[in-house]
Amino acid sequence: MVRTEETKEALGTVTESLPNALFRVTLESGEEILAYLAGKMRLHRIRVLVGDRVSLVLDPYGGRARIVRRL
Repeated sequence: MVRTEETKEALGTVTESLPNALFRVTLESGEEILAYLAGKMRLHRIRVLVGDRVSLVLDPYGGRARIVRRL
């Protein structure tokens, strides 16, 4: 996927791990959002645990976010 200027990135902390590689993430702004693992993170089997700080790409339509990096 090509990242365009419309994509919004954010930082957050994983607060809950859900089934099927879904996570509940609290953003720095205090908002809570549902996020899923990006394909490259699944491919390279990068584990994300509760309490990890992550970098997210927010969906432009306000749905879910994609976790692209573990910090």
